[in-house]
Amino acid sequence: MKRVVCFILVLVLCTCHVNAVDGIMAKSAILMTENGEVLWEKNADERLEPASVTKIMTLILVAEAIERGKISEDDTIVVSNYASSMGGSQIWLEEGERMPLTDVLKALVVVSANDAAVALAEHVAGTEEAFVNMMNDKAQELGMTNTSFINCNGLEAQGHLTSARDIAIMTREALKHDIIFEYTKIWMDYIRNGESVLVNTNKLINKYAGMTGLKTGYTSSAGYCLSATAERDGLSLIAVTMKNASTDERSADITAMLNYGFANYKVCDITEEIKTDEVAVLLGAKEKVKTQFDGDGKIVCSKNDEMPEVVIDIAEEIKAPVEVGQGIGFAEVKIAGETVKTIEIVTAERVDKLSLKEIFVQLMSVILSR
Repeated sequence: MKRVVCFILVLVLCTCHVNAVDGIMAKSAILMTENGEVLWEKNADERLEPASVTKIMTLILVAEAIERGKISEDDTIVVSNYASSMGGSQIWLEEGERMPLTDVLKALVVVSANDAAVALAEHVAGTEEAFVNMMNDKAQELGMTNTSFINCNGLEAQGHLTSARDIAIMTREALKHDIIFEYTKIWMDYIRNGESVLVNTNKLINKYAGMTGLKTGYTSSAGYCLSATAERDGLSLIAVTMKNASTDERSADITAMLNYGFANYKVCDITEEIKTDEVAVLLGAKEKVKTQFDGDGKIVCSKNDEMPEVVIDIAEEIKAPVEVGQGIGFAEVKIAGETVKTIEIVTAERVDKLSLKEIFVQLMSVILSR
């Protein structure tokens, strides 16, 4: 009898753990993989104020500007009067103050400094207004259909809205820029030669195993928001909450979502399952062309699922000339009979078209061999 009771208790505890995400207290939330697969959501398309989570887009545009060489990490930022006038969370920049770009970036990420965000925006685009136009253009490019930015830092402004899904999409884009995560993992640091102490507003950074970032937010009307990124055993997750009632509630929600994701999902590598043969080339300088699949061959699977089945659909022949990366078929990935991902199969090399002379020589060779 005791064994039965123990078994039932374990079963209940396991069930509670798996379904703990159903108790999320935030008004809106989403759990998404790095590849964009949604594992759980709650009112994910409701338009709400993002507060300083806005700064993720600011970071993306700053990172892109650095990567393109438009600005440099070695730059010195000269603070404008406008940037120094920001309220809320700040590092008290003064008009005319000169600060290394890396310190301004650190202040934006670690303590969510509104004045630092504006100083960076002006450095990239000349004015905050021009920078905000860039933010909205990028949002449109990413398919963030519920988003409209009014400023670069998330201070309260009429019409400054987004959704949990859009924040997750934005966070996926941020994950492409390593420079951002050089700063988001910082727990404590200093600027101004040690005079100003910075402590990360994301308290989960040194509490949750695998946490890599990303950005907190709070205003009285937006409530407590957070877009968090974490990775364990190759599985990279994004958890977003909007309009929590407190920092503790926000941390509990994020922890519950990430725990749910890591407890129930894993990365399945189907590389070995995708076998692509050479394909015949019609009128090509080579008779066959090598093929490969376009992607890393990794998908997120439920830990309860069997290994995915892969169904290959590839052309029998292709006409020359053939370019590298030319689509030639698809690998359909199925779990329990349901298609979960389609991976394109492409050519792995270039094959030139035969010249008229070469075609004639080949034709004569066939005729004479008979």
